[in-house]
Amino acid sequence: MDLQYTPSHAPVRDAELPQVRAFEPPAASTRQFAHPDADVRMAERQRKEKALGALETQITELWGHINAATAHFLALVAEFDRREGWAQHGMASCAQWLNWQCGIGAVAAREKVRTARALEALPKIQAAFGEGRLSYSKVRALTRVAEAETEDTLLHIALNGTAAHVERTVRGFRRVKRDLERDEAEAMHERRYLDWRQDSDGSVRIEARLTPEVGELLRKALEAAHAQLDQRGGDADTSDAVPASVSAETSRTRPALPPCWTATPENVSAETPPRSAGQRRVDALEHIVQRFLAGAGSRSTAGAHEVVVHIAHDALCDVPESSGAEFDNGRPLAVETTRRLGCDGALVGVVEGAKGEPLAVGRRTRAVPPAIRRALRVRDGGCRFPGCDRSRYVHAHHIKHWADGGETALDNLVTLCSFHHRLVHEGGYGVHVDGGEIKFTRPDGRVIPAAGKEHGECFRGNTSAANGAQRVEALNTARGLTINAGTARCRWRGERMDYDIAIDALCRQAGYQ
Repeated sequence: MDLQYTPSHAPVRDAELPQVRAFEPPAASTRQFAHPDADVRMAERQRKEKALGALETQITELWGHINAATAHFLALVAEFDRREGWAQHGMASCAQWLNWQCGIGAVAAREKVRTARALEALPKIQAAFGEGRLSYSKVRALTRVAEAETEDTLLHIALNGTAAHVERTVRGFRRVKRDLERDEAEAMHERRYLDWRQDSDGSVRIEARLTPEVGELLRKALEAAHAQLDQRGGDADTSDAVPASVSAETSRTRPALPPCWTATPENVSAETPPRSAGQRRVDALEHIVQRFLAGAGSRSTAGAHEVVVHIAHDALCDVPESSGAEFDNGRPLAVETTRRLGCDGALVGVVEGAKGEPLAVGRRTRAVPPAIRRALRVRDGGCRFPGCDRSRYVHAHHIKHWADGGETALDNLVTLCSFHHRLVHEGGYGVHVDGGEIKFTRPDGRVIPAAGKEHGECFRGNTSAANGAQRVEALNTARGLTINAGTARCRWRGERMDYDIAIDALCRQAGYQ
């Protein structure tokens, strides 16, 4: 029996399907629910987006110009520091001059000088910085670790990454370097030594190799001492261990010293020799030793560590071929140096006659009366030398020396830090009162201005912010630079930074296996 499927209904033809009409938007007259201000709002939003885009372009382009100008500024600072232009103003360092003349904070000024010096050995980073492609934040981080071998890799990271990428890479590289160097600790321990010898001129040469832990202790001690000296102006403190130590010249009881001990030293150098980094470390070491000796003695041995200087009477009177001054052990000492040590050190001056008999013995310390010292602190607040901001470990200096009849009175006193106290006593710089104002002079007699002086082109015309930006752009254009909105933009597009690969490459380039 054959079975066949018979549909219950006939097939539906296309013509029989219901016709669906295409969608037609309602006529304009029927748009009763549309917001009447939609077009206006859309136009306003587009206008704001366009304005923000223009503002963004202005920011990034100006930042490129600022980068280039900052690079040029640091190049000028490096040249000024190398030529020691700051020394002519009696400044202790280039950073102190920047603080005085440019209004840069002390810490930021020191960092700028460090970066400027480091860039001179990194020409590729310096070039990218000068073209406006790198920011100062990136360059400052790069100069902490960059060397000739690693400069290319670090520059690539800086150009294609953010400042955060650069900072993290630098921190990681420094940490790995320390870990690799730790393997040599045992060999360093075996190679440790300390030797010294005395040269024919009496100076002492010291050479040492220390273990890492001892070297770290010494470094920390030197840093602490150096920080104190920075606060005081740069010289080792030879006074008693009192923060607000005062000059040994400020005494209510004056010893019978000859009146020919004048306040202005003769035959001093017209230029103040700047101190190198090595000299600063020696000053810090001297500071540590003096503090140790100051605390090593007891009442029964007070004076065992005092410095006694024998001063010939004819030397004070400037007699030719005089025997000058000398320590207890017979080593000679300049009279000007004796005068300075007597101001701020644990020094006993013994003035001797032609036969060596003592004519006058100075006291170990001399102090300004507390009331005058408080008034001096309120009036001066710190070192009065132009451009100096030291307020701790200062000295009370007699404008007219007490040996010349000067009184220990507020009108005859001025506060000086140790560094500038040295300049006034031995560097040929002068201090006097003119019309009720305290003025300082250079060795050539020129008065040092109390504030920074405006110089030519930097202060001409309108100094508004907009005008300043135009001047920066004009200066960069005059130097042949082409800077646009994309010059300073970071090239990072969100890729993951593999710090392990980057640091491993830096270690291999630096010679670490």
